[in-house]
Amino acid sequence: MAAKFVRERILAQASLLFYAEGIRAVSADKIIAAAGTTKVTFYRYFRSKDDLVVAYLQEQSARMRAWAAELDPDPCTGLRQFAEATGTQACTAGFRGCPFINAAAEYTDPGHPVRAVVSEHRTWLHSLVTERLQALGAADAGQLADQLLMLRDGAMVHGYVADGTAVGTALAAAGKALVLPRIPARKQAP
Repeated sequence: MAAKFVRERILAQASLLFYAEGIRAVSADKIIAAAGTTKVTFYRYFRSKDDLVVAYLQEQSARMRAWAAELDPDPCTGLRQFAEATGTQACTAGFRGCPFINAAAEYTDPGHPVRAVVSEHRTWLHSLVTERLQALGAADAGQLADQLLMLRDGAMVHGYVADGTAVGTALAAAGKALVLPRIPARKQAP
């Protein structure tokens, strides 16, 4: 039990620091100090900082998957909730963008384990959107999901580098403009 607590404490501190300051900018020593542990203890749970980064991203993905499981099962309502949540998140104090986009920018080698976690998460996210679009009867659901996720990614970046207050509205409007022409009229929400 105590071992799990120590690992979680290290991971929690690393998550806060990685998101606030950037992954490469945060040293293992800074995480060790923030977690109130020793180097020996740190390396007992994480063989390297890269292993910790992988664990951080896996935890972020697990949180997002748990959140997505709570979306309304109606595909239209669920997609709207997804867009609204993106907008809300982009307006939150301390928002620094998508942790997966940030990690991909910092780890440029496509064969790196960190990029593998990013890719796995992105594949899941794409399938989440694609499945909902398919349920709506959207033509070219996979291609439409690509477009919606590009909008989402742009919104996340915009929310970080500029005023995020317009993100939710702009994302919802753009999503409607892309989606509505591609679904049968009988499946469109009023």
